Amino acid sequence: MNIQSICVYCGSSEGRAEAYTQQARQLGQSLAERSITLVYGGANVGLMGILADASLASGGSVIGVMPKALVDKEKAHRGLTKLHVVGSMHERKALMAELADGFIALPGGAGTMDELFEVWTWGQLGFHGKPCGLMNIASYYDSLVVFLEHAVTEGFIRACHRDMLIIAKTTEELLARFTTYLPPTAEKWIGRNET
Repeated sequence: MNIQSICVYCGSSEGRAEAYTQQARQLGQSLAERSITLVYGGANVGLMGILADASLASGGSVIGVMPKALVDKEKAHRGLTKLHVVGSMHERKALMAELADGFIALPGGAGTMDELFEVWTWGQLGFHGKPCGLMNIASYYDSLVVFLEHAVTEGFIRACHRDMLIIAKTTEELLARFTTYLPPTAEKWIGRNET
């Protein structure tokens, strides 16, 4: 798969573990080194700011997307290659998805989960065939991974759809798996008779 741009969802806070900031910085550098454009939420704070700064410092192209109402509140990054100011969160997520060839979630809170689950669901429904990845830095997402396996066992998520969410602990592994990604062809819906 030809990946020219990746949308990264992550916290507007840095989190407590140093590993979060280290991996955000490494991801930003790795994207720039591969000439992959970073698309993200446009803030200059938290993991978002660290990610963007690392990519820019390594010569990368960085596109931010932020609703007008959040430009001051989230402290919009003023040094980006391009900052799109949009009217709503819905427009933000739609434009970020349109601009990207794949999606990665670093550690973050409710907003990060909302964004990741939306694009992953769109992939399950066949609205796009782009890879979705989860960077499980310092075991941050371990409990979520257990929950997703439980959802498969209980018949709410197909195993092939669970597998389309690429989970990795390092940038290198995640990006390598993005290049070989093939979307599943199974329907999202699971009947009671299915095992």
